[in-house]
Amino acid sequence: MQPLQFVAIGECMLEVQANGFGPSVLSYGGDTFNTAVYLRRCKASTQIEVSYATGLGTDHLSQTLRKEWEALGLNLNAMEYIEGRLPGMYLIETDSKGERTFHFWRENSAARAYFQASLTALEKNLAQFDCLYFSGISLAILNEASRTRLFALLKQAQLNGSRVVFDNNFRPKLWPDRKLAQTVYLQAFATCHTAMITLDDHQAVFDCCSLDNALAHVQSLSIPEVVIKRGADNTLVRQESSSEWHSIPTLSVNQVIDTTAAGDSFAAGYLSRRLCGDSADISAAFGNALAARVIQYRGALIPMDAMKDLIFSQEY
Repeated sequence: MQPLQFVAIGECMLEVQANGFGPSVLSYGGDTFNTAVYLRRCKASTQIEVSYATGLGTDHLSQTLRKEWEALGLNLNAMEYIEGRLPGMYLIETDSKGERTFHFWRENSAARAYFQASLTALEKNLAQFDCLYFSGISLAILNEASRTRLFALLKQAQLNGSRVVFDNNFRPKLWPDRKLAQTVYLQAFATCHTAMITLDDHQAVFDCCSLDNALAHVQSLSIPEVVIKRGADNTLVRQESSSEWHSIPTLSVNQVIDTTAAGDSFAAGYLSRRLCGDSADISAAFGNALAARVIQYRGALIPMDAMKDLIFSQEY
């Protein structure tokens, strides 16, 4: 049996972890990239082959990143290599409660230029993918022409019978104005089969007066499958075969060290089970367990040994 073919679309950036001047840690990460790596860890390549579609430069640092990503087990055949472009970079400051502040340097990033190719590797090989995953950040870094190409690609994927998954990750600083973000997000909802919604992000995008108002807005959307992440509150799921909303408990932890990649790892955990036939309820329970583990470690990608027991657990 051939493995399911999954591709995440977006940007992986250089990550600097620092709090003020002094020692810092250089790594890399990005929302859809983090999801791709965690999905790779959750399922063997004989079950799900995980590809990553982004742009990289041709400089030494970009090539070093490529080798790192290959070592993580990602398929990079959907990459584009762009002369004169560099990896983007972001700095994370984390407070005593594990909450983060981001600072970005990404104007010359290769990922922004991905769709400058006359025909990208992703467009050439679209028919081979069973699932395409993108986020609000994937959309925010693209100009209008590139977004138009991406939406055309996603619509064709739907026609091909592929599952399209949209994660609503929202970074206000990446959008010139809220109205544009609202328009683009509604386009994204119209192209997807599965929407993974962080409720406070949805509230911010659509300027809802409260979380309850944001929840009502999400629940009114005409999307086959919806997953609503609400921080420590229960996750809500509605899958295509039912109009009912199910409430899935999250897991409490003794101490939150760093919330980086909490939502990204949840998405990976959810999709690792859902794409292989488990119910939305079981998939969300596993996603919650993985996210709870991730926030107990610093950085976007926690050590593999710290999550092995979850992957092989019979509980989910």
